[in-house]
Amino acid sequence: MKTTAIATVAGLGLASALLIQSTGSTIEAAGAWKTLFDGKSLDAWRGYKSQTMPAGWRIEAGALVKDDRVPDIITKDQYGDFELELEWKIGEAGNSGIFYRGTEEYDHIYWSAPEYQLLDDVKGADNKTRLTCAGAAYALYPSPAGHLKPVGDWNRARIVAKGAHVEHWLNGVKLLAYELGSPDWEAKVKASKFGDWPNYGRAKKGHIAMQGDHAGSLAFRNIRIREIE
Repeated sequence: MKTTAIATVAGLGLASALLIQSTGSTIEAAGAWKTLFDGKSLDAWRGYKSQTMPAGWRIEAGALVKDDRVPDIITKDQYGDFELELEWKIGEAGNSGIFYRGTEEYDHIYWSAPEYQLLDDVKGADNKTRLTCAGAAYALYPSPAGHLKPVGDWNRARIVAKGAHVEHWLNGVKLLAYELGSPDWEAKVKASKFGDWPNYGRAKKGHIAMQGDHAGSLAFRNIRIREIE
């Protein structure tokens, strides 16, 4: 593709179009970026099954942080086909996750929403299998090792969801892709704990959520999202 053509892809700027070309993303057209957390305001967030932000989450040095077990938080808005980007930093032995297309029909967000796993792969208790290491589609699709930065450093997560197609990225590397509702996905869900909840991963649109109910410190910054076609 010529540079002049790249610059016009879906009306995006040159940098974004070059990113699409170089990463092999499935994005064909994208809307404007919407900031979900700018380091100053939590207006885009609330607690799971709550209209307010739960205690334990706070803004510190431009980051959204928590130190111990706290309730999960979700976006006030819901998203169907999207590209989500953010930075995250986890404490020693930490464990958390980013959920997408989540609903509030069950007691917990993870009963409905697929999860991008966040973990200290060295000391986290979930490090026994790549199915539950950083970047994995939790318990369903493993992430390759070698792309996670050391504890204390910031990592860049990217999630692309378009229809049934989902991609997990970490620090500029595509870790995995899968198809919701495919025979392979259905078999993996049935064989996992998620088979107990019939609507797991079925929502076409839902909340982005951050898991708080594990011990340890966690921080997020520069959270943004855009809808894609």
